[in-house]
Amino acid sequence: MKTKNIAIIGSGATALYLLKHIGDNIKVLKDQFNLITIFERSDHMGMGMPYSPETTDIFNLANISSVEIPELPETFGDWLREQSTEELVSLNVTDFPIDDAEVYGRLALGRYLHEQYRNILLKLKEGGIRTREVRGVHVSDIVYNGASKTVTIATDRGEHTDFLKVVIATGHLWNEADRPDKGYFGSPWPIKKLLPAKGGTHNFKVGTLGASLSAFDVATSLAHRHGSFSKNGKRLSFKLREGAEGFKLVMHSSEGWLPHLQYEQMEPMREIYRHTDKGALLSLVDEKGFLSIETFFDRVCRPALSIALERDGMGTMVNELNSPNFTFRNFVEMMAKDHEYSDSFEGMKKEMFKATDSVENNRPIHWMETLDDLMYCLNFHAELLPAEDHLFFKSEVSPFLMNVIAALPLQSADILIALHEAGCIELITGKVTVLEGNDTDKRTFIEVESVDGETTVLGYDMFINCAGQKSIGLDDFPFPSLVRDGHLRRARAKIKMPQELQSGGNGSESRDIIEQDGQAYLGIGGIDIDAAYRIIGTDGVSNERIMDITFTHTSGIRPYSYGLQACSATSKILVASWTARTEGQFQADVENMATLFKDNGL
Repeated sequence: MKTKNIAIIGSGATALYLLKHIGDNIKVLKDQFNLITIFERSDHMGMGMPYSPETTDIFNLANISSVEIPELPETFGDWLREQSTEELVSLNVTDFPIDDAEVYGRLALGRYLHEQYRNILLKLKEGGIRTREVRGVHVSDIVYNGASKTVTIATDRGEHTDFLKVVIATGHLWNEADRPDKGYFGSPWPIKKLLPAKGGTHNFKVGTLGASLSAFDVATSLAHRHGSFSKNGKRLSFKLREGAEGFKLVMHSSEGWLPHLQYEQMEPMREIYRHTDKGALLSLVDEKGFLSIETFFDRVCRPALSIALERDGMGTMVNELNSPNFTFRNFVEMMAKDHEYSDSFEGMKKEMFKATDSVENNRPIHWMETLDDLMYCLNFHAELLPAEDHLFFKSEVSPFLMNVIAALPLQSADILIALHEAGCIELITGKVTVLEGNDTDKRTFIEVESVDGETTVLGYDMFINCAGQKSIGLDDFPFPSLVRDGHLRRARAKIKMPQELQSGGNGSESRDIIEQDGQAYLGIGGIDIDAAYRIIGTDGVSNERIMDITFTHTSGIRPYSYGLQACSATSKILVASWTARTEGQFQADVENMATLFKDNGL
């Protein structure tokens, strides 16, 4: 039998779900290809960076429970229950019995994902598709051969291999360089680089840029190396060990927000059309092809959020929401204000009561869950938004969502509160600029601009950028030949009101204006893809042979993609487009994609 080989670059969560969905459609797809080559830069296949022992730490918690993980051969909870007590303790799982709604450590989740990966590869083999793993290898380039319609992958070993299709699923990539001579780290990963030598201490203030979940990973890992936690009833306390009295964590946040806390949900799995349907949504698209974010808020979000807030007993907010002139921006401001406290840690303590009641007594917080579903829906139709709405979403909605929806596990909140009560952590509000400094500086200096415009310069022996990954542009794209040969272009959105945008409306700081065929576009970050994740070249044509499902590459077009559920949905959409293509070339237009979402239970 002739070998028909496709490649997947990366073996993390998105690749794992891609393999799973291929297996679910193997009867159709085995006629398209019969060998999958999987390239993985690390030595650990089927885990992904956040859950790999190369990257994370025994004390770092995942922020997803078993009931929230999309379907795999076995549930996380069942897998944990099958492990020996000794094995579980080695993964820092020490509370029994295992609870499907509980959050466990990153290393435990990584081990589980690896086992599911192995099971999926076995299923593929049994169904007639072989797999080949290439681990510990860096894919240095991808070359598209237009004449033969094949794709060549080049590796750092000097190998070149041709494939029928290539799917880019590289996941997280941290490009910013560390400056250990100045105590500056461009990311927290791998977290072992931040830890003191065995028996040593960081007997000084450690700063973080951001109060994100990554910053809390840093806090948890460093706290366990500088002291000990103890529990008295339900109250957790922290005590510094002798010789570490100078250790303190200082988190810098522009808004001064700490994330919302873990909450109970009625439906832990997101659905694109839970609060609308294909026909209703497409009817909102105007004659110019735009879906206005304000129209989406008014016609789809407002009714769903009104019901949710009413169920949460938030009648005053329902009245505000139902005011005729109440906008999406008003909603963000109203809900953000409800989360604002003069002391964020005291606010977290206050919210712990509500969050604990929600989780322990199965009381859903409906408005958060509903908002997550609504934004999930918008994400998969974001190519319909005008450029002005992309700017609004990126600058105002997205920071709010990441604070609300990227919920902090209650165990992590307990740790932060214990550290705060021990005087070992604080939060400083203000916009941070990392200063260049002098070559002779042994510290990192930052400038903090407060809300009232006053600036302060602070110095740190260790300062860690925990602000998260940005969109990867063409200059940083890891496969240069695709850029050089014109097979990629910048993600863009049509500008609805060019004069207003170019004169400074909508708060745009750096306007990447693209003029093409008499139409003005705004560069929105990342690379351009169609709705089936095929890369788009400078000629505006989708490439049938190369797909990219890496969130940091595609976040301009898909601005609300994060977590395992988005990994599963993204790869399912890709596979569904392949199965639909058996009946002819698949057109990734709005109508076809909406039908695909509906038919595939997305």
